[in-house]
Amino acid sequence: MPKDNPTNKSQENSEGLGTESPKLERYFHAMMKANASDLHLKPGAIPHVRIRTAICPTQADPVTASEITEMADQLFSQKQMQFFDEHGNIDVAYELPGSDRFRISAYSQRGQMAMAIRRVSREIPNFETLHLPAILKNISDQQQGLILLSGGSGTGKSTTIAAMIEHINDTRPCHIITIEDPIEYLFVGKKAIISQREIGIDVDNFETALKYLMREDPDVVLIGEMRDKETFTAALQAAETGHLVLGTVHASTASQTVGRILDLIGPENRDIYRQSLANNIRAIICQKLLPSVAKEIDRIPAVEILITNPSVRQLIEEGRELELPEIIKSHEHDGMQTFTTSLLQLIEKDHIDPQVAYDAAPNVDELKMMLKGISSSHSGIIGRT
Repeated sequence: MPKDNPTNKSQENSEGLGTESPKLERYFHAMMKANASDLHLKPGAIPHVRIRTAICPTQADPVTASEITEMADQLFSQKQMQFFDEHGNIDVAYELPGSDRFRISAYSQRGQMAMAIRRVSREIPNFETLHLPAILKNISDQQQGLILLSGGSGTGKSTTIAAMIEHINDTRPCHIITIEDPIEYLFVGKKAIISQREIGIDVDNFETALKYLMREDPDVVLIGEMRDKETFTAALQAAETGHLVLGTVHASTASQTVGRILDLIGPENRDIYRQSLANNIRAIICQKLLPSVAKEIDRIPAVEILITNPSVRQLIEEGRELELPEIIKSHEHDGMQTFTTSLLQLIEKDHIDPQVAYDAAPNVDELKMMLKGISSSHSGIIGRT
């Protein structure tokens, strides 16, 4: 086990901080009070926070480069500061005792340190709170296979996958192992036993964690991000041997997710991986977070859902993943869902503005046609089509 963490650090591993609370904590408390999701600290600029979807200036004075460096010195170990100096960026996890966690991304810009800080609530939200489709419960109940959460940065993948893990925790006696960089949500075992391993604190890297995974008797495995061939290969092997594996991929749609994975694999043995992927994948869930017009909702997910069936397997095996959207569209009665259908539902529920839906729609004309049909049947209740 490594003695120091080159990339992450939570408060319980913060040796040498002394009795004085780190100066960043006052910003953390302010974020919680304002219900802000993000904080940006840049030399010479007023601190800004993101509330709902907008970035807003605070009433604080501008921070200097030396102040940001001082904050980092209070939280980062000497090894971490050296890592930052060598690489120009570092991710650090920090927890307020009995309260929220914060993911601190320090990065160099114009030769000086800046910080982008994401607040992660200690409470793990459920599917209803997140306004996610109910079918995700059924997907989470799978006993074996591969479930992938896709989307860009900041689209809520980690939160959705946490809700899925918590559902399993509530309903299934099993051993769940998570491998994360860094750990975001802290789970408390209920029906399940949960072991959370953080890269840099509990294990050196993903490769080592996955190498010894099967010796730890898991039933369910969460891999924070499938970022290379080795990670995906290990995930696929775990799924093939009877485990349920959940992971995240940076891709915008279900078809792009398949393509992204195969790009990670490379041309060698791609046909073998296609076959294995077709046999083991259970679902691909793709998300976009959109600003909501509902007062009680800040942002709401638009969700594309692909559930594997014989037609999906055939398309993946034959390299025809670009045709997957048509399979989703023709099987929505089975729980699948296109982004367009999700956007339509959000408009119907008065959760998003139609223009926001148009901007996010993969096919604007298709969405407008669907809206016109609703407008005709509801005497023009929904406007701006």
